[in-house]
Amino acid sequence: MSAELLNGHLKTIENHSLVDRVEANLVELLQQQKLKVGDSIPKEIELANTLGVSRTVIREALLRLRMMGLIESRKKKGAVITSPDIFGNLNKSMNPHILAPETLKEIFEIRLVLEIGMADFLFHRITKENIRELREIVKSEPSATQYHLFNIEHEIQFHGKLYEITGNETLKKFQTLLLPVFDYVHKSGLLKKQSLMKTFVSHKDLVDILEDGTPEQFRNGMRNHLENHFARLFE
Repeated sequence: MSAELLNGHLKTIENHSLVDRVEANLVELLQQQKLKVGDSIPKEIELANTLGVSRTVIREALLRLRMMGLIESRKKKGAVITSPDIFGNLNKSMNPHILAPETLKEIFEIRLVLEIGMADFLFHRITKENIRELREIVKSEPSATQYHLFNIEHEIQFHGKLYEITGNETLKKFQTLLLPVFDYVHKSGLLKKQSLMKTFVSHKDLVDILEDGTPEQFRNGMRNHLENHFARLFE
């Protein structure tokens, strides 16, 4: 990439929060140039001259991009664009003990939305073997009753299997991050306590719907299955 091309897209950096500004400008450059995985980025000296900052500042900004997984160094090519490990980066910050209460509640809500919304993917991809596996998972669970939310081990097994059946690996990875936060919020006192919980659709009922029902029935069933959690958010 030529210096002329760089000059057309990068702004001179002010002294305030220098490394932060350089980092932001570099990310903007990568986006504007629509660089693909494996494409080389300009050398340190070229970036330093264009931005009017020292190579030390450039090096620090590039180090941040490396830590984010946006670039990596390769022999004979220098720094190149890479595909970041989104969930690896996210996992570092998904510790419920360091997240703000409002963020924790919003993550709790995300899981509710995802599990109601996965119905069409499940019905499109589920097999008879999947049904058999789900029935094996739920056979030892109690029937749906009042005064009950969920056993976390049952939740992980059953809902984890649903995410697997969707065939969406990204969704499955996201679920592994959400469940510990969901469990933490459930036990933390951040949500309202209910004086009387409603009878809900059980995991066994959901399997019946998956075998003989429709996506719309499953969405309604999952909404009812999660009713006691929704009540703790809204009531």
